[in-house]
Amino acid sequence: MRVLHVIARLNVGGTARYITQLAHELPKHGIETLVATGFVQGAEVEDPSAATIKLVRIKSLGRAINPIKDHLANKQLQEIIKEFKPDIIHSHTFKAGFITRVRKQSVPAIHTFHGHLLDDPEFSGFKASVITAIERKLAKNSSRLVTVGQRVADELEQKRIGVKEKYLNIPPGVKELNITPRTDALKNLGISADGRPIIGWIARVTGVKNPMRALEVARAIPTAHFVMAGGGDLLEEVKEAAPTNVSVLGWAKAEDLFGISDIILSTSENEGMPIALIEAQLAGKPVVATDVGGVSEVIANHETGLVTNKNSGSIAAALNSLILDTQKRSQMSTLASSRAKALFSVDQMVNAHVSLYNSIVN
Repeated sequence: MRVLHVIARLNVGGTARYITQLAHELPKHGIETLVATGFVQGAEVEDPSAATIKLVRIKSLGRAINPIKDHLANKQLQEIIKEFKPDIIHSHTFKAGFITRVRKQSVPAIHTFHGHLLDDPEFSGFKASVITAIERKLAKNSSRLVTVGQRVADELEQKRIGVKEKYLNIPPGVKELNITPRTDALKNLGISADGRPIIGWIARVTGVKNPMRALEVARAIPTAHFVMAGGGDLLEEVKEAAPTNVSVLGWAKAEDLFGISDIILSTSENEGMPIALIEAQLAGKPVVATDVGGVSEVIANHETGLVTNKNSGSIAAALNSLILDTQKRSQMSTLASSRAKALFSVDQMVNAHVSLYNSIVN
């Protein structure tokens, strides 16, 4: 069997690692796998995992909407399909899903939602209505619709995107990171150990992750040291606005950030199934996060972390409660690691994809 995966770009983050995991593991099950992708743009950086798999580049494909380039990307994709002759085409993220399913393919097409754009500040109002309409049309050209969290599926169904029978929830398989020892991690990141608890934040520094909300929380807890890692279009703005108890690093290794952090903070407006938070849980880190997308499926509220609303005051209160209760943090740490290992294994994710592909081809 041959499966062609299509994604707009493999920027640093969980979706890239999800794809590369599949590319590594599926051939062991007799499934030849090729990943077709474009290039990262602007301040983005390509995930290092992209260098470990076989790729074919769609030169005109990028995240930004551009009718001329999108038309060219579709033509380039059709050439790849003609040459590779896949049994299944599997697209990921909105742009790749659009150029793949804008017209009915001659072979079955699957699309995975690693989240959705419906709550993204960049695509609010009229744009969100247009995207919803497009997704409804594209769903009709899809054999199956995969989500990386049940809540994402529920939200899409509420928007009448596809029908329930087409949906399949496949949680991501995530490998444990080799966490850097605290002393080494502090040195690597240039952070001084001053006795204050360290709150780590790691994500793309862009609107949907709402780094400005993290700064509001930091201002409310001046006794903690906040360390923010990631790059994106808001990086310089965040650096300028950051209070004195915040270190804004830019791109940094998750292994180092988790190594220095007592608690991990997430302030997102929207998520799919956040891989960084799963990695944090595997590392035994309690997480305080906004209740969006699949976050409540990753974090067991009051057991492995705290899930709260988007109000910065509520987030600060939740964070403060864990800062002050070291025993609770220790209990959460132990349960977080064991729970994440049970729920997010690579074998489960890969086997679910193998079963899905077999069911469609057969």
